[in-house]
Amino acid sequence: MVGELGELVIRRPMPSMPVGFWNDADGSRYSAAYFEHYPGVWRHGDWVLFTERGSCVITGRSDATLNRGGVRLGTSELYGVVEEMDEVLDSLVVHLEQTDDLLLFVVLRDGVLLDDPLRSRISDALRTSLSPRHRPDEIHAVPAIPRTMTGKKLELPVKRIITGAPVSEVASRDALVDPAAIEPFVAYARQRAERA
Repeated sequence: MVGELGELVIRRPMPSMPVGFWNDADGSRYSAAYFEHYPGVWRHGDWVLFTERGSCVITGRSDATLNRGGVRLGTSELYGVVEEMDEVLDSLVVHLEQTDDLLLFVVLRDGVLLDDPLRSRISDALRTSLSPRHRPDEIHAVPAIPRTMTGKKLELPVKRIITGAPVSEVASRDALVDPAAIEPFVAYARQRAERA
């Protein structure tokens, strides 16, 4: 398709495609990551726009789009607002579609506490800059955001952990910059399950 935003899918091999994941001997995690959504067709996980002049524009992650009440928003737009705040160093957002909960996790500067006034300022900034529907239901401080060696935030693995998937099924600790960064999310998932 030309001139219309769509999901980037690839039907033939291209040079930079990974051929597998570490510690995934049977290829199940690799297959689930790229081929589960459209069986037999590689889903890259990005929105793309091919132009009439032959160029393409990657506009953001398709697998990390927030869709609350029909208002679609890329997670990077939310991060742009939150991480502009002086108190916040890094952040990760998760939308749980089954309950429509929007969870925001933030890494704060040393000495900054996540108190009610800061939670209100974060929520108000998101409501004003983005939309009222993208105010988080919960905001939690964490020591670090889990990232891959290439710097990608683990949005979908964290979401799956929170909804009950074991870490071993969704992320390889060996592939993380800081393997301990996943632990607060495992603890949060456990607490959430106990509350349910």
